[in-house]
Amino acid sequence: MLAPLLAAFYETVRQGSVTAAARRLEVSQPTVTARIQQLEKQYGVELFHRRGSRLDLTQTGAALMPLIDRMMQTENDIDFALRNERELYAGSFRLGTTGPYYILPTVAAFRRRYPNVQIGIEVGNSQAVLEALVEFRVDVAVSSNRVDDPNLACHRIAGDPLVLVVESDHPLAGRHHVDLNVLVTETLLLREPGSRTRDATEASLKRRGVTPAALIEIGSREAICEAIRHGLGVALMPVGEVPRGASLTSVPIAPDGPVVHEYLYHLRSRSSARLITAFMATLEDTIALPKKTADTPIGNLS
Repeated sequence: MLAPLLAAFYETVRQGSVTAAARRLEVSQPTVTARIQQLEKQYGVELFHRRGSRLDLTQTGAALMPLIDRMMQTENDIDFALRNERELYAGSFRLGTTGPYYILPTVAAFRRRYPNVQIGIEVGNSQAVLEALVEFRVDVAVSSNRVDDPNLACHRIAGDPLVLVVESDHPLAGRHHVDLNVLVTETLLLREPGSRTRDATEASLKRRGVTPAALIEIGSREAICEAIRHGLGVALMPVGEVPRGASLTSVPIAPDGPVVHEYLYHLRSRSSARLITAFMATLEDTIALPKKTADTPIGNLS
């Protein structure tokens, strides 16, 4: 085959000696020398001017180098493509999310397409999952926090209004809608700092000039729901994240109810990674929208 002969010549030029080329190619020095000689004999050309141990490129050898350089780049591209394809069958995909509600249908569809890919899901607040993304601990991050960072590709995947969540026997449970002013007599349960839901809640309260009767900070959505069931207070949360069941009731907020959008992020430098492109294709198919470029909203499901 021609490729090993060209590689011997190419690495001898790049490394500066037959000895260094042999180390690079993990073969013996005589093998490198024999391959170069075979290449010259096969085509009747001289690639080096030989002066003792010194090798100087001939005009023919110099003209050959950029051609081989392109060939080596193509070989690297093929190797990269094949290794990435293999990841779809034996790799691992890590997802960071503030909650599973918007992204689980896509994860389920991705699992059906690539059943041998190991999937890991890390749940945290918006700040935590984005930190995990930039630290390469997750491949994609789903967050309600809109971040304008040139290193991140951003796709909007959902938008949900916040609703008031109360016990099913709470006096407000039967309302068609409520004004935020009702919170002046209620204990409001808040997520921890860094939560986009908390940020949206506090911004709406400030805009309307509403101060709840009391505040309790609780570090997870599930714990807040349990606290509501035990009569500790009420909470605002995206309508799509309210657990289904008879013990909790969601009441729309009007007028001027706050809205939280959900975004999916991945590192721009990893846009061509095979598992990420496969997941993005699955996302587009799952929400039944045409393919769009990064930084363009994929869809608003509100």
